[in-house]
Amino acid sequence: MQIAAGLHRIGSGPHSSIVNSYLVVTADGITVVDAGLPRYGRLLEQELASIGRSLDDISALVLTHGDSDHIGFASWLHHEHGIRAHVHESDVERARLEVKKPNRGWGRVKVGPLAGFLWYSARNGGFRIPPVTEVVTVADGDVLDVPGSPRIVHVPGHTPGSVAVHVPSVDALFLGDAMTTRNVLTGAEGPKPAPFTLDPAQARESLDRIEAVDATWVLPGHGPAWDGGVPEAVRLIREG
Repeated sequence: MQIAAGLHRIGSGPHSSIVNSYLVVTADGITVVDAGLPRYGRLLEQELASIGRSLDDISALVLTHGDSDHIGFASWLHHEHGIRAHVHESDVERARLEVKKPNRGWGRVKVGPLAGFLWYSARNGGFRIPPVTEVVTVADGDVLDVPGSPRIVHVPGHTPGSVAVHVPSVDALFLGDAMTTRNVLTGAEGPKPAPFTLDPAQARESLDRIEAVDATWVLPGHGPAWDGGVPEAVRLIREG
């Protein structure tokens, strides 16, 4: 699904934004941001085919953090096509599934949205996540030499190694679970704090690191793309 010129989200249909994986498409190649769920591999191939590209055009995979619903096809992409995942050093063990996320930070829960999230995850291989085995570590302030020249902004809180990924060429900031535009536990829409956040206070402090980013598109790990700009998104998240 095309969001804007050079900017795509894999998958289509009413449930496609429950878990997000994005493509930055340039003349020099493609950077994937987050690997969603394991069965997203076929959705990735479909999205590439729809724009006349293939897996051979992928140059990089950047993970916003190491949670299981963001690493889904990372192992497959590496083993089949040699693409290693870029991940912050503080989330490497998480991406390797050597660290299990504590059962906290849920907040309010509504049965319908939670059941929908679990059903969708199960259908797409979310209960059998392969670990990421080969990584390239990134740090705050890095500008990666991959298509789109993404800049890494460390935004700890949801996890210790959560990052935002700023790609000026597509006017976008990818935020992973530093925010959500549709809470998978309540169905609440619009920019808000994400559930399952390990350190909510630290996550709010991390908003200071992105509020001046000049980007129209605010792209979360869960929920639809939002085009109201980063400063307004940060304001709404703080209010949430």
